[in-house]
Amino acid sequence: MFSNAELGIDLGTANLLVYSKDKGIILNEPSVVALNVETKDVLAVGTEAKSMVGKTPGNIVAVRPLKDGVIADFDVTTAMLKHVMKKASKKLGLSLRKPSVVVCAPSGSTSVERRAILDAIRSCGAKNVEIIEEPVAAAIGADLPVDEPVANVVVDIGGGTTEVAIISFGGVVSSNSVRIGGDKLDEDIIQYVRKAYNVLIGERTAEQIKIDIGYAPVEHQELTMDVRGRDLVTGLPKTIVLRSTEIQHAMNESLLQVLEAVRATLEDCPPELSGDIVDRGVILTGGGSLLNGMQDWLSDEIVVPVHLAPNPLESVAIGTGRSLKMIAKLQKASV
Repeated sequence: MFSNAELGIDLGTANLLVYSKDKGIILNEPSVVALNVETKDVLAVGTEAKSMVGKTPGNIVAVRPLKDGVIADFDVTTAMLKHVMKKASKKLGLSLRKPSVVVCAPSGSTSVERRAILDAIRSCGAKNVEIIEEPVAAAIGADLPVDEPVANVVVDIGGGTTEVAIISFGGVVSSNSVRIGGDKLDEDIIQYVRKAYNVLIGERTAEQIKIDIGYAPVEHQELTMDVRGRDLVTGLPKTIVLRSTEIQHAMNESLLQVLEAVRATLEDCPPELSGDIVDRGVILTGGGSLLNGMQDWLSDEIVVPVHLAPNPLESVAIGTGRSLKMIAKLQKASV
């Protein structure tokens, strides 16, 4: 069914990862494209494009063509994928002629959104394209026994969406997807700093604040951080000092919505599988799972053990690649 070139692609809102069955993760780049507005030419993709965000002249824009885990700008996504496929073939040292690709999609995505993903990958010359649900890919990548009749609970907190799913026997028993992830937390921080200090900060600064002093709603020793932005009153650059407790408060509402999705999924769980969840706990994956205190907070709230996946940032891509072998099984389970 599959030719030699088999790739797994995690088409994430924040990062795009490519997995090859022989070499593992061969590409991990931000999902950002730098475009010339006038000519619509792609100037840079990935890390190089991300370094341009918020720093380009008027005729160049750095855009993220994926929003909430799905394609927001089809043409730019296709251009980005073509670029990525070229880079992947260089890394593999071969020309990728009609590779077979497995790509993941959020479990809450519509058929139209999935069709856009399939079309974008096919337009890059892929032969067979299969779609796998993100939480299933995350579970496979986190080394969970997804094809056994036991409950595997995955909470995948990505850049655009949070996917919560209970997987058993290769299929999704119960799932919830909320369009809240790392990007929404960054947005919360930007809005808070604007309201509280009248200072405007960029996305990259907000992300750095979240990584350095962002905390889930747990007690912790307060940290501070110097942040530079633009004073909205004077229009001049300004430095302010932020405390971790205020950033924690700014992100609180979004994190509670993530918790609500986890609770709703567990409430839909068949009673036979509930016992497994108490014993085996929940696996956290995705970049958002690395937020300080996330593991302890979720564990306290849902009163079951919460474990962090071995490679939270790469779980979905690894699972997508590994699922090449399991596609037949998963398809049988979902029929």
